[in-house]
Amino acid sequence: MRVIPLIALLGSCLVLPAQAAESWLQRLAQADRQSFQGTFIYERNGSFSTHGIWHRGSESGVSERLLQLDGPAQEVLRVDGKPQCMSGALAEQVVDAQWPARELNADQLEQRYDMRVLGRSRVAGRSATVLALIPRDQHRYAFELHLDDETALPLKSLLISEKGQLLERFQFVSLDLTADVDDAALKPGESCKPVSLGKVAELPQSWKAGWVPPGFELSQALQRTSPASSEPVACLLYGDGLARFTVFLEPLRGAGAEDARSQLGPTAVVSRRMSTADGDMMVTVVGEIPLGTAERVALSMQTATAVESSAQ
Repeated sequence: MRVIPLIALLGSCLVLPAQAAESWLQRLAQADRQSFQGTFIYERNGSFSTHGIWHRGSESGVSERLLQLDGPAQEVLRVDGKPQCMSGALAEQVVDAQWPARELNADQLEQRYDMRVLGRSRVAGRSATVLALIPRDQHRYAFELHLDDETALPLKSLLISEKGQLLERFQFVSLDLTADVDDAALKPGESCKPVSLGKVAELPQSWKAGWVPPGFELSQALQRTSPASSEPVACLLYGDGLARFTVFLEPLRGAGAEDARSQLGPTAVVSRRMSTADGDMMVTVVGEIPLGTAERVALSMQTATAVESSAQ
């Protein structure tokens, strides 16, 4: 499937000034403070899945439950953005899938994206304004957000390659803003397993990326136990306020492992074996960034002391 290249749209008379886009981003940053429930579809690589979402927001915090309604009954419960439990394939991941309403910094994003209001649309029976975020470099993808006129909630989100190809779609098919999202609606099923995360400081060495794309910053440093062994796996989460990727670091302890690279729709996966004074480590970069960018991040991973030495 293809969409009209956003670069072409930027030259049309429908495009409104960047100031209008910034105003919409500021509204979007506050959109998750309201409560709602609904159903949305998720498309990736031509495959579709349907999900229910129960979202309770307030000034004191946000709780959210997502449940896949077709195929495997995958589920995740998050409180203030942190996963509390996961089920199915999600239980093997630290980074949870989420509806793309996040805390956004318009000033920060403007440095990395060209932001424009493209026009109008209608999604799930609601009128929306279409916002485009075009990357200023080759290290991230373009976004097209259809924001609800009343609430600024993202009714539809498209992730688009530099060639104008659709990589990923979130789209509401129903949305109820009057629903009372109570504790019962947020109660997960028995298959939703608690998520236990520790600090990376418990690892023998502290690791950092020697290079990340401009604008990406370390947002979280976590640790979990590998599902294949009892070894601790460090998880470093990076983001630019919109796009994200995660670096996983696992001690091999003599286990065999080969370098690998793959691209599944928008998600790049690059694994690289590295030798250190404490033994070999497997470095894996996973995220919705171009494959070449993920490879460069993986190649740059080194201990914190090495980063400091190279900076001197």
